Amino acid sequence: MNIVFMGTPSYAVPSLAYLHVTYGVKLVVTQPDKKIGRKGEIEHSPVKKYALEHNIPVFQPIKMRQDYQTILDVKPDLIITAAYGQMIPNVILDSAISLNLHGSLLPKYRGGAPVQYAIKNGDTVTGVTLMYMAQKMDAGDMIAKKETEIFPEDTTETLMNKLSMLAKELLEEELDSVIKGTNNRIKQDESLVSFAYNIKPEEETLDFNMNSDSIINHLRSLLPQPAGSIFINNVRIKVYEMKKSDIIVTGKPGEIISDRKELIVCTADGAVSITKIQPENKKIMATTDFLNGQKILKKGDIFNQ
Repeated sequence: MNIVFMGTPSYAVPSLAYLHVTYGVKLVVTQPDKKIGRKGEIEHSPVKKYALEHNIPVFQPIKMRQDYQTILDVKPDLIITAAYGQMIPNVILDSAISLNLHGSLLPKYRGGAPVQYAIKNGDTVTGVTLMYMAQKMDAGDMIAKKETEIFPEDTTETLMNKLSMLAKELLEEELDSVIKGTNNRIKQDESLVSFAYNIKPEEETLDFNMNSDSIINHLRSLLPQPAGSIFINNVRIKVYEMKKSDIIVTGKPGEIISDRKELIVCTADGAVSITKIQPENKKIMATTDFLNGQKILKKGDIFNQ
């Protein structure tokens, strides 16, 4: 078979590796390289790194809708997508059996950030759905699903790692039946659809008007990057770790009630202790190290006002 694989993050790599070892992959399609850091060094996606290491041709269109002939030239029999990051035009979807490994239990959380939404919303179970691709976002017929538990300590990174292995297992279990045409084909229940659109920068700000569990879930959904953001006097502080505090408080949401050995902040139903931060223009550090001698935060200040 002529297989084209489309994906970008590390979530996609186990599935790509399985396909390449088992069937051979003719072409990898991934997002354009990024420039990172002050020096503007080029960073390849995890999928591109795997492809280069295994001598698989790589195609990186800036806009797939306008640049796709390279894919058609392969004459694909099978296209498999796993968190690629662009809408794929019908001319590509219609050229082969086109499948997607989506990181949620569809029809819940269609869109580009299903893992983040599952953690933020406090879900305890999620999974991967193997599905046929359709022009409407994540709306194609389902083939099979696999579930996994979301633990209280899971972040987007750790949960994505678990889902990456589930995606590979789904391919191992189901792809042969898809190729033979003997697989299930299950319509999605449109009445159960929900969406998980890509996270916007303004959605990175932690809201202390929420209860403590919800704030911690929100932070977990943003880790390891971009992390949570809080503001004091228009200065951004990034948050990388927090926990519930058992201190009984009487204060306004967002109010700092301790700026000594701990940074404790009021929430809607109690307080949280912020334990790892990145002050503006500084490195990530333990909050206890930052509080020694700093003049930015003081007891009684209120975040995000």
